[in-house]
Amino acid sequence: MTRADADIARVLGGDADTDAGRAADALAARADSEGLADVVFGRYESPLGTGLVAATDRGIVSVALPGREETEFLDGLAAGLSPRVLELPSRLDEARRELDEYFEGRRDAFDLELDWRLVRTGFMRSVLRATAQLPYGATASYGEVARSAGNPRAYRAAGTALGENPIPIIVPCHRVLRAGGVLGNYGGGPEMKRWLLELEGAIEA
Repeated sequence: MTRADADIARVLGGDADTDAGRAADALAARADSEGLADVVFGRYESPLGTGLVAATDRGIVSVALPGREETEFLDGLAAGLSPRVLELPSRLDEARRELDEYFEGRRDAFDLELDWRLVRTGFMRSVLRATAQLPYGATASYGEVARSAGNPRAYRAAGTALGENPIPIIVPCHRVLRAGGVLGNYGGGPEMKRWLLELEGAIEA
């Protein structure tokens, strides 16, 4: 009997109400150990609310900003990657720890492997890779990011890529502004974008 099997058996022999969470955890661990999950996800906490983060065996594949509907997030993972999506926060401990440190102002760069499979085109991937290189506290314009991605005239396409960024915060699209320093759009809304830039000292509070 595996450890997961033993946990399930022990839980099923106890009080159903108090042990339901432990049973779910044991079942998730068993599914993970048997390779039944292609994508795992968990929650992270921030001063802006609760978000979601997901990973594959290649790395972090998606981040949902606070306020995004969980069903929409999970449907996107299932459609874009695999229907075998499992809630398994323990597989995301490192990512959640780094996000905690970032929101607490104790981390200025992420040290996480990324899975880019939810990015639709090669140019979009180039834009997001260039964005990932923007240092903490710095900003760039859409045109500058397009230039770094190899096509300085494609600033509108760069804007589309940033708007569809599946890994916000870790790939810091909030650091990209409109010409003249105007904040511009953001998936979590302009106030969230402003809050992140103020956290990093890129703009004054």
